[in-house]
Amino acid sequence: MAVRGLGCPVRFTLTAGQKGDAPQAATLIDGLPAEVVMADAAYDADHLRQAIAAKGALAVIPNNPSRALKYPLDKHLYAQRHLVECCFSKLKQFRRVATRFEKTARNYQAVVTLAAIVLWMR
Repeated sequence: MAVRGLGCPVRFTLTAGQKGDAPQAATLIDGLPAEVVMADAAYDADHLRQAIAAKGALAVIPNNPSRALKYPLDKHLYAQRHLVECCFSKLKQFRRVATRFEKTARNYQAVVTLAAIVLWMR
């Protein structure tokens, strides 16, 4: 999920449970204007860092412990990453999002979209 500076959802992608998040990240941020892109260590991949740099944005991603080449991390900026977690918390206040009553991905995506619209309206 991509969120704005105030924690409102901008774009999200549904993936299968066994899929990793990092392969979808580059397409998720494609076309979104940003000065800073923050993510957790699971998104520490060279292709994502290159996509962020191509946008002219700063990548604030902690290094994976197994990474040989370490990148600097702005800890003050990274502290603002909690806004993404807050967005997930707000979305899970909607029962149908939290319990995933919807059986198909299409219907679940529609429910998450409606919940995101409600968050924007607040």
